[in-house]
Amino acid sequence: MKGYTIQENPFLVHTADGKIIKEHFGLVSNGTSEISIAHMIAPAGWKEPFQIPEFDEFTFIIKGKKQFNIEGEIIILKAGQSIKIEKNTRIQYSNPFNESCEYLAICLPAFSMDSVNREKE
Repeated sequence: MKGYTIQENPFLVHTADGKIIKEHFGLVSNGTSEISIAHMIAPAGWKEPFQIPEFDEFTFIIKGKKQFNIEGEIIILKAGQSIKIEKNTRIQYSNPFNESCEYLAICLPAFSMDSVNREKE
């Protein structure tokens, strides 16, 4: 038994709003519920509805900028910066800028559509 796993084929999602998600580890890619790690590219003008996730989410910006509306407070991160959003915090992620944003998202426990609690727009 080897003590490691190399992910060579992440689960790829092209969303209707143009975002690209490559889940390397998580519920969809390898069935783990403890953590999800995804590489994402959000196009210019992208945004998600507000949500109140049941997981902590760590975001590290690789390229571009990303906007966080955290319970009414607007925070903008740029390449090289990171943030931790505590579970049960109302948040909206967006990229209202004129360039794409590339980032890593790590969720503890793993991201799931059942636990993200997105609001209707």
